[in-house]
Amino acid sequence: MIRSLSPSPATLIVPGLDGSPAPHWQNWWARTDPSAILLEMGDPARPVRELWQAMLATKVLRHPGCVLVGHSLGAVTIAHLLTRWPDLPVRAALLVAPADPVVSPRTRPFGDLPRGRFDVPTTVVASRNDPWMGFDQARSLAAGWGADLYDLGHAGHINADAGFGPWPRGKELRDDLIARTCPPSRTMRLRRATHIA
Repeated sequence: MIRSLSPSPATLIVPGLDGSPAPHWQNWWARTDPSAILLEMGDPARPVRELWQAMLATKVLRHPGCVLVGHSLGAVTIAHLLTRWPDLPVRAALLVAPADPVVSPRTRPFGDLPRGRFDVPTTVVASRNDPWMGFDQARSLAAGWGADLYDLGHAGHINADAGFGPWPRGKELRDDLIARTCPPSRTMRLRRATHIA
């Protein structure tokens, strides 16, 4: 359920394991977008799923109608949030390079990947050579979540090590999600009503 649909919603940026220090694209995004807030998720080196979910839920409640943008384990945190608390006032979600927690002993305690469809428009951005999740698995997850899949090609883990400092395309994908959730303008509604009459 979408509650607040202002034209410029807050963008909550959710980093993954070890955070997103410069020159990571999430850090760049937060510095160049006045609507964006880069969240701190407890200890980024020791992720705790329930803590990260609770911290994110609190931020969402402070920014109703926000768009969530997560990378890696941050994307998985958002997915857990959307399946566990579907009534939170989230407008849309952009999940970039979701990480399968079983890949590393550091993330394994995060548990299984969430299953179930989301109630908000979502785009999953996946790479064909991501060491944290194979492309076929990302495609399957996106389908199960009811999300669009954006194929970024051979882009590694879509992080600073893979050359993703400034990443304008990420903002464009977020803007596409906002446009999909915008209510029609009063003028458009009047035109439709006049046309029907």
